[in-house]
Parts: sequence; C-alpha cells; structure tokens
Amino acid sequence: MGLHAEFLEAARDAALEAGALLSRDYHRLGEVRFKGEINLVTATDQASQDLIFGRLSARFPGHDFLAEEGLARVGGSAFRWVFDPLDGTTNFAHRFPVFCVSIALEGEGRLVCGVVHNPMSGETFWAEAGEGAWLDGRRIRVSSVDDLVRSLVATGFSYDIRESRANMAEHDRVLLKAQGVRRCGSAALDLCGVACGRFDGFWELKLNPWDTAAGALLVAEAGGRVTDFEGRPADIYRPEVVASNGRIHEALIGVLRAR
Repeated sequence: MGLHAEFLEAARDAALEAGALLSRDYHRLGEVRFKGEINLVTATDQASQDLIFGRLSARFPGHDFLAEEGLARVGGSAFRWVFDPLDGTTNFAHRFPVFCVSIALEGEGRLVCGVVHNPMSGETFWAEAGEGAWLDGRRIRVSSVDDLVRSLVATGFSYDIRESRANMAEHDRVLLKAQGVRRCGSAALDLCGVACGRFDGFWELKLNPWDTAAGALLVAEAGGRVTDFEGRPADIYRPEVVASNGRIHEALIGVLRAR
C-alpha cells in the first residue's frame, strides 16, 4: 500500500459493512419509492448511505462528501468522498443479484483510492493511485484483446431513456461491430469488469460522479484507458465515459461518434 493506505483501509471497511447490510436486506426487501418513472430508490439505499457516511465521517470529520441519495457536504476540504451506497438499485429491487457498493476518495481533484464491493459474489475490487488495481488481494490487469470485433463490451442506459432515447443509436452501432454487448445494470461493476479483463470496453452516457469514480480509477490502475467520447481524459463530473483496455479504445470511440 502507498501514501493513501489509511483512506483505502477505511473505504474497504465501510464497503464491506455496507455490503453486509445489502446482503441482509436482499431477500427481505422493504419500501421502494420512485424518483422518476423508472428510477427507484429503496430503504436499503438510504440505510447503506447513512452507514458509509457515519463510518467515514467519524474517521475523517473534516472531509467533504458527495453521494447519490442527496448527500452533499461541502466544507472546503482538499478531500472528498464520492460514493454510491447501492449501485444497481433496480437489480436489487427485482432480486437480480448484480449490484454493489462503490466508494472513492478525491484528493485535490484527483482520484486517490477506490473500492467496489459486490456482496453477492463476495468480490472486492480496490485501487490506489500509483499502486495498481486489485481483486481480493490479486493484482488485476485489463485484457489484451486488440480487435473490436473480438471484444465483449458493456454499456447502460439512463433513467430518462423513454424521453431522451440516449445511447440507443450508439448501442446499435457497437452491437454490429463488437463480438457482443452486455447490459448488466451497474456502471461500477462494468468498470470493474474492464479492469480485470472480463470486458474489453465499456461506455455510457448521463452518468454521475458516484457511478464512475471508483471504477474509473480501477481501470486506469489496471493499465486501461478512460476518456470521454472525444478522447479527452475522463472527468467524473462529465456525464459520459468510455473505458477500455486501451487497445480497442480508438476503434470504440470511432463507432460511438459515427453518424
């Protein structure tokens, strides 16, 4: 571990504890509310967020926080925790076992560590800037596939898909150029899939910082590339991302930008 080992340890501890909460609630789903026509939130989202915020704010009381369920504590700190207490809420609510806890820390505008924990598989991914990416203690790397037609890629769709139709045209174009496209319902886990070589690439539109912060660092530390659709270095505060093993990146961007 490097300079940020204390932060990484705290993030892992919080992610594992929150994951235990998600696992406990998985088969006894409580209240489900809708934030939009198809965008829902469960009582477990809020309980997980409260747990993570409580643990991290107790250890680092001066830090700022940003999370999905309305949490935005800004005090001018150089450090900001960006997390999603339950990425894949729709899957969770339907008892489809693909969801996770995603926690990242920014330091002076730079991602310094990130953790993604999948409570159903028991897998925990983590990365620290300059120290590589890891899965349950094993160093991980992106895939070596160098041809888009041989690539398995992942994507997702925004909650306003019925009005915006965002990503439908891009999906169809990539589907005809890649070996396959998967839509799993958790951007954080999709990015982890790129980091460990299960996917060769991933793209999505209309994402939020908590969707991508930890996963983007994992891909970068695993030797991959993360940009926007123009090929500029990724910024978690821009709502689009393209991540890949680097070898298929230009080809994937080219298909996404084609008209």
